[in-house]
Amino acid sequence: MTAATTLTLYHHPHSRSAGTRVMLEELVLEDAGADYRIELVDLQAGDQRKPEFLALNPLGKIPTLVDGDTVVTEQVAIHLYLADRFPASGLAPAIGEPGRGSYLRWMVYYASCFEPAVVDRSMKREPAARATSPYGDFDTMLDALTAQIGRGTWMLGERFSAADVLWGSALNWTMRFGLVPESPVLRAYVERATARPAFQRAAELDAALLAPA
Repeated sequence: MTAATTLTLYHHPHSRSAGTRVMLEELVLEDAGADYRIELVDLQAGDQRKPEFLALNPLGKIPTLVDGDTVVTEQVAIHLYLADRFPASGLAPAIGEPGRGSYLRWMVYYASCFEPAVVDRSMKREPAARATSPYGDFDTMLDALTAQIGRGTWMLGERFSAADVLWGSALNWTMRFGLVPESPVLRAYVERATARPAFQRAAELDAALLAPA
């Protein structure tokens, strides 16, 4: 057996990188050939604005993933990269495989529609005119997402994928803080996702990371 590839995740548990840690734990538990280390980014201390971090990610954002000489930023891009980088995990339909288009659609929907809608709503801003808004209006955006999730156990039906790591983490967080209204469909989906061993393990590791010395 070849040695596992060690990745570095620049991370803080109270950020979007929490979902990326779950993704990495899925790879580890699936024995997909990946291992990782954490570089804690202390957001309160301003680590994200230090020159050495800005050299990796000029926007000063986490998650930021380093794989050898490759640096990947943006939450969705990292999930897509990891699922394709470690195909033995089975977390992404391969190119040409049924479900690949739907998988890509709902991965990108998170960044292109869901996040802009949630941010506008949380800031009490009206969406742009429908002709220019990336998501139309909040209710239409959420209804489309809920309908897709309601079609099966997971985003792609009965197949668990990286899309469920992304959406399970995002909906868990946004519903907890009232940024997205709860519904029976979304609540049941989040409970299925967060019951997985990778979610549980990531939560335990993050709690230990923040525990007082």
